[in-house]
Amino acid sequence: MRSEMRLPQLAGIVLDERAELTLAELCRACAAQAELIEELVGEGVIEPIGPEPARWRFTAVHLRRARVAVRLQRDLGLNLAGAALALQLLDELEALRAQLRVSGRG
Repeated sequence: MRSEMRLPQLAGIVLDERAELTLAELCRACAAQAELIEELVGEGVIEPIGPEPARWRFTAVHLRRARVAVRLQRDLGLNLAGAALALQLLDELEALRAQLRVSGRG
């Protein structure tokens, strides 16, 4: 009998950068309830396109930010304000790294 090694199953979402998600689609992609996504919007973590939740649209950038915020909240127990601050700091770090690459020091 031959033993077979089982590899873990990976799941992912491939999005065109121009693709737009509805609130329901973003919720599924983040494994989060609509109320949590609405709270992320209220904290300024993500800024949807559209006037009200029923008409909101989210880009791939929103998806990435929402997934990170949800993970920070679930895995580290951060509240939404803490997740928003962590995302802001991560954005600043990335901007600094980009500046270093441009200046030839990175």
